[in-house]
Amino acid sequence: MKTTTEIRRDFLEFFRSKAHTIVPSAPLVPANDATLLFTNSGMVQFKNVFLGSEKPGFVRAADVQRCLRAGGKHNDLDQVGYTARHHTFFEMLGNWSFGDYFKEDAIAWAWELLTGVWGLDPERLLVTVYHTDDEAFGIWNRKIGVPAERIVRIGDNKGGPYASDNFWQMADTGPCGPCTEIFYDHGAHIAGGPPGSPDEDGDRFIEIWNLVFMQFDRQPDGSLAPLPAPCVDTGMGLERLAAVLQGVHGNYDIDLFRHLIAAAAEFTGTADLDNKSLRVIADHIRACSFLIVDGVLPSNEGRGYVLRRIIRRALRHGWMLGQKGPFFHRMVPALVHVMGEAYPELVAQQELVERALRSEEERFAQTLDSGMRIFDEVAERSQGSIPGADAFRLYDTYGFPVDLTADIARERGLTVDMAGFDAAMDEQKRMAREAGKFGNATTMPAELAAQLSPTQFLGYDKLMEGGLEVVALLKDGRPVDQIAAGDEAVVILDRTPFYAESGGQVGDTGELDEAGTRFVVDNTLKFAGQFHGHVGTLKSGVLKRGDHLLGAVDTVRRNATVLNHSATHLLHSALRQVLGTHVTQKGSLVAPDRLRFDFSHFQPMTDAEMAEVERLVNVEIRANHAAEVRQMGMQEAMDFGAMALFGEKYGDEVRVLRLGAGSTELCGGTHVSRTGDIGLFKLLSEGGIQAGVRRIEAVTGQGALAQVAANERLLDEAARLLGGTSADIGDKLRGLLERQKRTERELESLKAKAASGATADLAGSAIEVRGVRVIATRLEGIDAKALRDAVDRLKQQLGDAVIVLAGAGEGRAALVAGVNGSASGKVNAGELLAHVAGQINGKGGGRADMAQGGGEDGAALSAALSGVVGWVEQHMT
Repeated sequence: MKTTTEIRRDFLEFFRSKAHTIVPSAPLVPANDATLLFTNSGMVQFKNVFLGSEKPGFVRAADVQRCLRAGGKHNDLDQVGYTARHHTFFEMLGNWSFGDYFKEDAIAWAWELLTGVWGLDPERLLVTVYHTDDEAFGIWNRKIGVPAERIVRIGDNKGGPYASDNFWQMADTGPCGPCTEIFYDHGAHIAGGPPGSPDEDGDRFIEIWNLVFMQFDRQPDGSLAPLPAPCVDTGMGLERLAAVLQGVHGNYDIDLFRHLIAAAAEFTGTADLDNKSLRVIADHIRACSFLIVDGVLPSNEGRGYVLRRIIRRALRHGWMLGQKGPFFHRMVPALVHVMGEAYPELVAQQELVERALRSEEERFAQTLDSGMRIFDEVAERSQGSIPGADAFRLYDTYGFPVDLTADIARERGLTVDMAGFDAAMDEQKRMAREAGKFGNATTMPAELAAQLSPTQFLGYDKLMEGGLEVVALLKDGRPVDQIAAGDEAVVILDRTPFYAESGGQVGDTGELDEAGTRFVVDNTLKFAGQFHGHVGTLKSGVLKRGDHLLGAVDTVRRNATVLNHSATHLLHSALRQVLGTHVTQKGSLVAPDRLRFDFSHFQPMTDAEMAEVERLVNVEIRANHAAEVRQMGMQEAMDFGAMALFGEKYGDEVRVLRLGAGSTELCGGTHVSRTGDIGLFKLLSEGGIQAGVRRIEAVTGQGALAQVAANERLLDEAARLLGGTSADIGDKLRGLLERQKRTERELESLKAKAASGATADLAGSAIEVRGVRVIATRLEGIDAKALRDAVDRLKQQLGDAVIVLAGAGEGRAALVAGVNGSASGKVNAGELLAHVAGQINGKGGGRADMAQGGGEDGAALSAALSGVVGWVEQHMT
C-alpha cells in the first residue's frame, strides 16, 4: 500500500524524470495578490505567468500545492466531515507546461504514472473530454488505447457557450481552454453513474485528475483567439488519489487521516472512530496549522476571521464529544508526524502553532457554554429558522461565527435567516466583497505586460541615472502614447534607480527630467509584479513613449529609509534572541521617519525585555559590521541560513542580506553599507495588534537623536515642576505619590464617616409597607462604593427592608438597591433598580438582594425615587 508520503514523492520524482523543475508549495496566503483570500488551487502561484506578465526561468514545472477552500467564493466548510471527500485544506499534485509540451505528452505521462508507476487497472479508468476536442479524444482512443465507450464527451452544461465542466477559464476574459478529466470506477457495488449521466453525482465514479489545455484567449465579445504558446495546467487531489491507491472509498480512511482521527479520538475520549466530529477535527487541524505556519493568526476580520471560524468549529465538535477543556492544540504533534517530512516549515513552527491554537481555545472556552445555552433558548422558540438578529447576537456577544451557528442549526433540522444576519453584518459583507474582487491598483493590461521586459533596477548602486527609456505610459489605468503637463500618470521605464514599494519598504520619490520635461514622482509601485511604475504628475512639457529621461531619487528620503530598513533586520534578530525562535515577522513598514515591525509573540514584552532588545540592536550598530549581499539560488540561500520574510514572493534567484553574525535574511530592499551607518536605534512603543501578534515602533539615526533630545526636555520639565533636578526626579516623584495616597486614604475615611452619619439619619426616616421598612432617597457627594456600604449598613440596622439610594452629581446619578429579610422572594432588587433607572434614561440590574446602575440626574430622579414605595407595596401583596 502506498502511503501519502510515498505518493507525493513518486509524483515529484516521476516528473523530475520528465525534465520538470520541482517548485515548492506556495503559502496559503497568495504573495502580492489582493485578489484572492487564499491559495485555492495549484495554478495560483503561476497566475501571472498565464496572464503573460511574468516569465519563469523554466518551461516545465511540477509541485505539491497546499490549498484551502474555507472562505470567499470557494468555501467547502459546511460539508467537511459530512461527506467522503470534502476538506478545508487539501494538497494538489500538479504538472505544468508554459508553452512547451501540450496534449499528447500531458495525456501520455498521466496514463504512464497512473497505470505504470502506480499500477491502476486501466479497465477501471474512464476519461472525459470537451465535446469539440477531437484532438484529445483521438489521443486517448488511438494512442493510449482507451475504448471509445470509456471516453465521455461533455458539452456546454453550465448555461452558455464554453460553460462546461470540461472547459476551464481563469476569468470572463483571458486564458482558457478545454480539459480532460480522468475518473476512477470504484465498482458496481457503489451507487452512481459515469460523468455526464443523470446520476453522475453518486460515489461510484470519482474524478482523480484534471488536465487543462490553455490554448485560447477569450475576447470581450466571447470569441476565442488561439494563444501563441499553449500551456498545460493539471491538478490531482492527493487525498482522493491516496484513497484509490490504498483501496478505500473515502478520503478519511487513508493513512494520514486514520492517524489524525486516532489522535482526535484519544484527546476527546471517543471510542467510535467513525464519528463525524472526529473527521471534522482531523480535517481542521491541517487547515488551522498551515494557516498559522503561513502567517495567519485568529482575528475578527479577513483571513484571521476565517481561521477563527475553523478553529471554533473544531472546538465545538470536541465539545459535542464531551471534551470541554483545551485539546485541539494537542493534535499538532500528530500532524507533524504525518506531514512534517513534506513540509519542514511545519516542524520549524510547531511551537508557534501549538501556542496560537491553545490561546484561541482558552479564549473560546469562556464563551462556548454560555453561547450554547443562548442557542438552545433561541432554537426552542424558533419556528424552523434561527432569526438573523439572534444569529448576529451569537456572533457579536458570544463569538459564534455564523457558519458555526448554521452548522449547529442544521444538525437540529433548522435553518438560519441569513438575510437578517447579513443586514446586521454589513461591514463583514463589505470586507467579503472586497476580498473577492479580482484586480488591484497595480494591475496593468496583460497585452501590455506581454510586450515589455521586466524593469531593470539600478537603485542598489545608483540614485541618479540618465538615458532611461519610457517604455509605457498609463493614464487612468490605460496605456497611452503621451501625456501633457498637469496629467497624473504612471511612467514605466526600461531601467530605474527608483525603488518600488515592497517588503514593507516605501517606494522612492524624486523627479524624471529631460529638456524642459519634468515629471514629479510621488511614489514608485510594482505593476504586475515586475514593472516599476513611477506614479506622479507631469509638471511641464510633453512626455511620450520612447522618450529618454534623467531619473533622480530623493536621496535624503531614501537614505533615511535605508537606516530604518536595515534596523528592522537587526531588530528581528534581537527579538529572536530575547523572546525565542518562535518570533517571526508578520509585517513591517519601513518609512523615512520611522519603522514599524509586527511579530509573533503571545504576551506583552516586559520593560527588561524591551531594554535588552534595544541594547542588542545598538551593540550590532556599534560593531559596524559590513553589510554582506549575495545573489544565490533559493535552496543555496536556505542552506546559507537565510530566513524568508512573511508575505514575500521569491524567485529562483534570491538576494541574501547578512548583517553581522545574527541576521541573515532574504530581502530585496535597499540597505546600509555598514551597520554603523544606522547611528542609533531607539524603541518608541510595543503593543498587541491582534491575538498572538505584537507591534514595535522605533526610530533610527537623526530621528533617534531627536527622540532622545525630546525625552530629555520632558524629563527636565518634569523635574522643574517637582521642584528638583533630573538626578533626583525619582525620589521627588515617589514622595509625591506617597502624599497622594495618604490624601486619598484620608478622603475615603471622611466619605465613610459622612456616609455613616447619613445612614444613621436615614434609618429613622424609613416608611413601613406591609411589615417592611422602605427607604428611597438621594444623597449628595456620595459615590457608588459609599452607596453600597450605606445600603449594607441599613440592611443590618433595619432587618426587613427595601432600600434605594441615589448618589448624584455632575449630571449623572449612581443607583444602588438592596432587599433584606422578609422582603426577599417578593421584591427583587434587580427588577426594582431597572424600574427606577428606566425612568431616568438609565439602566441597571444585579442579584435579587443587591443591584446597581445609573442614569441622568434631573427632575425625573426625584419622581422615580418617590414611586418606590408604591412599587414595593404592589409587589408585597
